[in-house]
Amino acid sequence: MSDTTFGRGDGVAGLIDAEIEHDRYGFPYLRGRTLKGLLSEECDNLILLLPESQQQKWIEVRYQLFGQAGSTQEKMAQMHVGDACLPLGLRNAIAQQQENGFPTPFDILNSLTGIRQQTAINSETGAPNPHSLRNARAIIRDRPNAQPSYKSPLYFDIDPTGEMLGLLGAGVLALRRIGSDRNRGRGHVQCSLYCQEKNISAEYLNCLGEN
Repeated sequence: MSDTTFGRGDGVAGLIDAEIEHDRYGFPYLRGRTLKGLLSEECDNLILLLPESQQQKWIEVRYQLFGQAGSTQEKMAQMHVGDACLPLGLRNAIAQQQENGFPTPFDILNSLTGIRQQTAINSETGAPNPHSLRNARAIIRDRPNAQPSYKSPLYFDIDPTGEMLGLLGAGVLALRRIGSDRNRGRGHVQCSLYCQEKNISAEYLNCLGEN
């Protein structure tokens, strides 16, 4: 994961224009509903690339996973996405230490994030636009070849079919940008789908080629 901001829609007066989403212990996290929306968008884009004769079938599979607007109870999402967080063991260990007053939540937040600055440039003069400097807190990028850092639990109301796992796995692999300014090149991620510690991201992809 590169420098990423899990934006929460507000800042800190006089310090940060865009604060990151974090819990009361100082750990950044990505809300499950936000991640679900990103995965849904990727799956929608993938379905559009399939032959037109297959699209309706996969739209129904997509509805099984993510539901659809104005759904009745029978057509509600069968998959629920939890918050993407750092490992529970790490968070619990730090929470116990914080009972003694150190490290503070602010210490944890500062150790995992940094302040990034950007400004708008005048296309004609090449100079910064006045009053356009913006500060945003961002999660510090992972080391090369690092193990997965943030994990999000998935809960299913039914046993997922191979088609559901195939579409979901494709959407997970296709998801490359998250967070604020993801459309401007920030927030690069590499995601995988796991079942009981086994990577199944590509295990059901062949289902996408079936009629």
